[in-house]
Amino acid sequence: MLKQLFIDYPLAYYVAVIVLSFVVVISVIPSIIHAANRLNIFDKSDLHRKEHKHDISRLGGIGIFCAFTITVLMFANVVNYQEANFLLSSCIILFAVGIKDDIYGVGARTKFLLQILVAFILVIFGGFRLSSLYGVFGLWNVHPLAGGLFSVALIIFIINAFNLIDGVDGLAGTIGAIVCFSFGFLFALAGEMAYAFISFALLGSIIGFLFFNFSPAKIFMGDTGSLIIGVVSVVLAIKFIELNKIGINPHPIVFSAPAVAVAILIIPVFDSLRIFFIRVINKRSPFKGDRNHIHHRLLKYGLGHKQVVVLLVVFNLLTIFSTLLLQKLGNFVLIILQIGICVIFNIALTYLKGKKRSKNYTLADVFLKDTINAI
Repeated sequence: MLKQLFIDYPLAYYVAVIVLSFVVVISVIPSIIHAANRLNIFDKSDLHRKEHKHDISRLGGIGIFCAFTITVLMFANVVNYQEANFLLSSCIILFAVGIKDDIYGVGARTKFLLQILVAFILVIFGGFRLSSLYGVFGLWNVHPLAGGLFSVALIIFIINAFNLIDGVDGLAGTIGAIVCFSFGFLFALAGEMAYAFISFALLGSIIGFLFFNFSPAKIFMGDTGSLIIGVVSVVLAIKFIELNKIGINPHPIVFSAPAVAVAILIIPVFDSLRIFFIRVINKRSPFKGDRNHIHHRLLKYGLGHKQVVVLLVVFNLLTIFSTLLLQKLGNFVLIILQIGICVIFNIALTYLKGKKRSKNYTLADVFLKDTINAI
């Protein structure tokens, strides 16, 4: 009876999903904080890249994982969503590596190998892979092997991209909430209840967590939380693109779905591409941490944690709205525009920060001083 009610009234189903995941998180996080205090499990404030002044637990991802998993297990039968098995299996693997990393630390090689395993599970068994590049760089349908390998690389990239932006109170969580709400809303409009359900299950978990994570944070999500948000986000993005493929779906909810997906994920995607590019041209490992991320640079410019979050959220939302308004331009044009806007934003930020440091700072110094030899 309840199952049929949810099928007949999808909005009630989505609300129930969000409420359950939210309630689970706000119920377990206080216990996690208490346990961390008793066991002295903290994110030490004396580490090089940390911004907070006090020891704070990084075990908040446990709450996100528990709420998301419980909600998916309880509500997946409503939509008969079989692929949830592969998604949850992947989340369990990432939860295991994340919790070990948050408490004891994990080697980069081990973490990377497990991420590869997760990506192959999702691509081969879950079917989460791209079948086309949708005109980006003039490429359309691709060989299944090439599409699968590209999807593996994309999954690993997005998982790590969310991990990299988790450096300011509330930032990764808020961006994750925007991603989940955006995909969930679009899936709901398209009548894709299964993927709207996944989106909203994680959305409720993140919202509950943010009550304890906004500045001043009482707890961090740690690698456990950022890895879970990353893997669910990239799964949603791939399915959103495939379900709106022109020629396959006669009534796509949006045109230029890849460009819309990039717009939704623009903050972690651009920050990771930028930081990897700078590390490579400076002959540094692209996987070695530093304090050159966009949130670090905004903090150095004088903004507080809340101001950084607000600025990047506004930028994210404006990118999503503008891409939806201009979706008829096509993927290639839109993605080039998105990259161009991000580059201009980065140049402007770097120039203003440089001028604050020295009146003799020029636009050329943006590249010569703060790109080359930036690290």
